[in-house]
Amino acid sequence: MKNKITILFTILYLSISIIIAQTPLKVISTTITFKIKNAGLNVTGSFKGFEGEIKFDPELLKTSFIKASVDANTINTGITSRDNHLKKEEYFDVVKYPKISIVSSFFGKEGNKFRGYFKLNMKGVTKDIVIPFIFEINTMKGEFTFDRRDFKIGGNSMVMGDKVTVSIQINLSKANL
Repeated sequence: MKNKITILFTILYLSISIIIAQTPLKVISTTITFKIKNAGLNVTGSFKGFEGEIKFDPELLKTSFIKASVDANTINTGITSRDNHLKKEEYFDVVKYPKISIVSSFFGKEGNKFRGYFKLNMKGVTKDIVIPFIFEINTMKGEFTFDRRDFKIGGNSMVMGDKVTVSIQINLSKANL
């Protein structure tokens, strides 16, 4: 009888631990920036309008997940005319594709760093990407590079670089139960 009670309490404890550990994290702030070469110069910009759900625990990677998006219409490079141009059909086509989104497939860990495997959807195209990141004291920071042509952004420009580097920082807190 004592063994059955011990087993029952162990199962209950583990269940509660998993539920508490997998409590959704509340997003406090986000910074999503990008850079690309254009005519040999670095062009930087950002996106706003982050929405999503993050359940991440470094000790429970199998049950962790991230589902998030940004508003493509918020693209900001600091030059209004360029931003308006980037919102058009040849680039982000924000009328037809208002969101850029990612959904995690799984996570891995290498030392004190993590790798998130995601489906990135941009302009109606979904591709697999890997985002190496760190998770420290409620902050996730990561960076990844992709080829803009894979997402039909910008056509075959002779002056615009093909590789885009995206940096993400998400500041989090435990959501209230």
